[in-house]
Amino acid sequence: MDHKPIFVVSDSTGETAERVVRAALLQFPDHRVRVRLFTRVRDEGGVREVMDKAAEQGAMVVFTLVRPELRDFMFEQGRERRVETVDVIGSLIHKVGNFLDTQPLNIPTAQMSLSEEYFRRVEAIEFAVKSDDGKEPRNLRKADLVLTGVSRTSKTPLSTYLAGRGLKVANVPLVLGVEPPKELYEVPSHKVVGLMIEIDLLLEIRKQRLQQLGMPVDANYGMREHVKAELDFAHGIFKRHPDWLTVNVSNRAIEETATIILEAYKERENGESWLPPRVL
Repeated sequence: MDHKPIFVVSDSTGETAERVVRAALLQFPDHRVRVRLFTRVRDEGGVREVMDKAAEQGAMVVFTLVRPELRDFMFEQGRERRVETVDVIGSLIHKVGNFLDTQPLNIPTAQMSLSEEYFRRVEAIEFAVKSDDGKEPRNLRKADLVLTGVSRTSKTPLSTYLAGRGLKVANVPLVLGVEPPKELYEVPSHKVVGLMIEIDLLLEIRKQRLQQLGMPVDANYGMREHVKAELDFAHGIFKRHPDWLTVNVSNRAIEETATIILEAYKERENGESWLPPRVL
């Protein structure tokens, strides 16, 4: 199946529009889409360049441009090229301005002063780096979330992605026959996420990793019997802690898995009663 392209265009980092697009794509799990990000597009020349590429590739364009004249120009270029064009934030800015009975600044967020939120995210990313792969078990008690699972279940990329959302995330590897650090069991249960994966997919991922490292693919790391034993070991730990959220990452994009985790985390932080679902 061909991957249809969606262009995300922003005068800033593009994070808002990209998150909206990826959230919408969760409703279409059977379709493959290639999301391409164009950031800091702040003049008509930049818009023309993007729209030329969109017309050439048959892409849909989703954008966040705060300057009204540039938004209008984007729509004009879309009409001329017959490119489907969606404004994520323009109409909202207009309606909020009407509601508050005032005019917006119309300044791209990247040009605004560094905020407390910015520094919180930087701190979270630094925390994720220091707490990656079981380093500094003392940090677990300081974490907003702790991810755990066997090797190659996306612990590190998930930690980094969630840190970009401002959460302090640590991750702990589960190694066959090695008891996890006691600090893991001292973390409040609603903050722990167990990551699962289907054995055949994990085998394929690990064999590719061994090839990249120039190692023999018949090493224990890539052998079915050993991998099954690892997964059984991890599942045994998860079963002993039924209050942990467990998520199957098989064939899920990092963004999709992160959305599941974030939704469950927010529910718990908001004081809602919930039993962590097993996502199969």
